[in-house]
Amino acid sequence: MTFNRLSRRDLLTLTGAAGMAGMPTPWADDKALAQSSGERVIRYAISMADIPQTTGQPDRGAGAYQFTGYTLYDPLVAWEMDVADRPGKLVPGLATSWEADPADRTKWTFRLRPGVKFHDGSDFDADAVIWNFEKVLNPQAPHFDQRQAAQVRPRLPSVASWRKLDAMTVEVTTRAVDSIFPYQMLWFLISSPAQYEKLGRSWERFASEPSGTGPFRLARLVPRERAELVKNTGYWNPARMAKADRIVLVVAPEDTTRTNALLTGQVDFIETPSPDLVPRLRQSGARIIENVTPHVWNYHLSLLEGSPWRDLKLRQAANLAINRDEVVALMNGLAKPAVGVVDPTSPWFGNPTFRITHDPDRARRLVQEAGFSRANPLKTKFLVPTGGSGQMLSMPINEYCQSAFREVGIDVEFVPVELEVSYTCWRQGAAGDIARQGNITANNVAYVTSDPLYALIRFFHSNQISPRGVNWSHYRNADMDKLIDEATSNFDPAQVDRLMAQVHQKAVDEALLVFVVHDTNPHAAGRNVRGYTQAQHWFQDLTTLA
Repeated sequence: MTFNRLSRRDLLTLTGAAGMAGMPTPWADDKALAQSSGERVIRYAISMADIPQTTGQPDRGAGAYQFTGYTLYDPLVAWEMDVADRPGKLVPGLATSWEADPADRTKWTFRLRPGVKFHDGSDFDADAVIWNFEKVLNPQAPHFDQRQAAQVRPRLPSVASWRKLDAMTVEVTTRAVDSIFPYQMLWFLISSPAQYEKLGRSWERFASEPSGTGPFRLARLVPRERAELVKNTGYWNPARMAKADRIVLVVAPEDTTRTNALLTGQVDFIETPSPDLVPRLRQSGARIIENVTPHVWNYHLSLLEGSPWRDLKLRQAANLAINRDEVVALMNGLAKPAVGVVDPTSPWFGNPTFRITHDPDRARRLVQEAGFSRANPLKTKFLVPTGGSGQMLSMPINEYCQSAFREVGIDVEFVPVELEVSYTCWRQGAAGDIARQGNITANNVAYVTSDPLYALIRFFHSNQISPRGVNWSHYRNADMDKLIDEATSNFDPAQVDRLMAQVHQKAVDEALLVFVVHDTNPHAAGRNVRGYTQAQHWFQDLTTLA
């Protein structure tokens, strides 16, 4: 039985029909390791099809930062991840402070933390920071790494240049005044120049023997299977000292497989459990952990010449076709209906006049006004990932939406791909090779929405079109650009919020995305897991696992 033949009732029960998938036996070996060594070992089954890059800038999206990003490495500006009852905030990382020059707001000074060592024993300093900027932003640098650059370049759209002021001070110049620039630095992680030299200037070797400044070191890497992270006992930040001695990341992209692994004791902790098996998890004594998460599961629609989504009526119809309460039911409550990029509780929500509701009759009328119908449907293609952190139950949700679209006269053919292919298409934009060659008119990447850049600016300003940013649709609107430019040149947080609310209101009224649900980032912990703090972010801190 294929997905596209399933009824909505089938889709709502899909996760319960998946059966008891078996797990590779090597997973159980970690338990014996823990018993023999006396180590506190946590086996964590992750939803990705491979271990993210370990060289300094992880691939596979924002979710990967919790695995091989903020474990092995540190940013200059960090995010508060040890609180669960409120949103976090920017906090010092490898930089103790940062500020824009009052005389020239494009120049930011970062004062670096003294006494920090890389895992290989070398010193962290301004030279290391400059080397890392060159690594990802200067193609002429001898150590430039295209794989890392592809991941982080779109996350640093404001960076124009960088220079060393002294041994522990760096200046970064932005392309224009940008009051929220420090949020971009959350994504820029610092790897060791000395280790790169020691390993013969080979990023391939560095991937197996990485060196950062983070709370864990990499002990073992088996691509597409596992990564073993061991506690860095010399970590510079006592408040983030790892509680577990070893965390074993186990690749398990299928949700039922992950859940059954926890039920049978083969792993201790999982992300995105199978919704249908949540009652069984609770009966087994497992804890279900979820929290408010600034994140939206959506379709990003192409607005290039020739795309059907240039018609506002079709964009609105696609939004009105979906019953979000049924999508939440498909997730067994582990989601929340989305009525915009951000939740109505956000200071950036505004007051849109277009209400994101389930109204299939109105959707059918709008489709007919656009020249299509159920008898003569709009036919188009969407690129969708088969799974991965942040994508929730990717294929079941996609297939559910596909059936809803079909009922109003929109016939979507899915092109399923592995997550990183979807991210590559996303970075290329709607005019990129993947989308153009496949006649793709929408990409399904779930988005982090934790700050103004990540929630709004990167999608809706015309200067964020590839290769600088991820305005995938190629949306261009002078009024939107003006609102965003005014916000980024304003250093009053209240005024930034007011302007971002107008940006969001405009994005919803123009139905620039198809908004589906917000994630709650659910995890399940076995009875032997004593602690874990789930932050209100897609960044999570594995040092809190105990």
